[in-house]
Amino acid sequence: MSFRTHFLSASAALTLVFGSTMSAYADTAKNIVLVHGAFADGSGWQAVYKILKKDGYNVSLVQEPETSLADDVAATRRVLEQQTGPTILVGHSYGGAVITGAGTDSKVVGLVYVAAFAPEKGESAYTLATSVTPPSNGIRPTKDGYLFLDPNEFHADFAADLPEAQADFMAHNQVPVNGAAAFSAPSLEAAWKTKPSWAIVAVNDKAINPDLERTMYKRANAKVTEIKSSHAVYISHPAEVAKVIEEAAQSAAK
Repeated sequence: MSFRTHFLSASAALTLVFGSTMSAYADTAKNIVLVHGAFADGSGWQAVYKILKKDGYNVSLVQEPETSLADDVAATRRVLEQQTGPTILVGHSYGGAVITGAGTDSKVVGLVYVAAFAPEKGESAYTLATSVTPPSNGIRPTKDGYLFLDPNEFHADFAADLPEAQADFMAHNQVPVNGAAAFSAPSLEAAWKTKPSWAIVAVNDKAINPDLERTMYKRANAKVTEIKSSHAVYISHPAEVAKVIEEAAQSAAK
């Protein structure tokens, strides 16, 4: 075999190997945007963030104010503006309502609902939560119309599978949500109708009825994973949650 034939054969092999690698990379969404829910802040995503970063993803977090659904969608869109290329948008709890609105952004190629609301146009987190028997009644109003989870019930209702001390800190570090302008605000979009979706049901959820989660995710035609966890599944089972997010990232951009 001539030198020229050897060279062409080697070049073809390299093209096959590196071409396939480049194609796989191009078909993967490397950007992940994480959105927290009510009664929590972005710090709860820390363990998931570390796993995703270690696995090579560009991860950003939204610290939405929870003053209104419109404000929270706008805060998410600001973070999406900073992304370059295909992006997976992830929401926990009330954050699911936020990503349902913000997920129409052209950069978003997939949605991941983590024990989260997935409203239709015109639905709110409140209408969904009260459409079935609520697992608990620990939500309390402030005098100015914000909602918070009673610290005495926070551990049992939100984070039963976390250490008591950690849940106690979270209970006294929670971000109240505007009852009327955020939690009861109707969704203006339903991004799951046009974007592929993945979802996690927290089987032992006492903040959102697990059967409601299943109903919403079936309607959204989401690929569902069930995890035996409290509502704080993203904190208590970070590896399993990160695995679902990475599956979305590897599939949605293809």
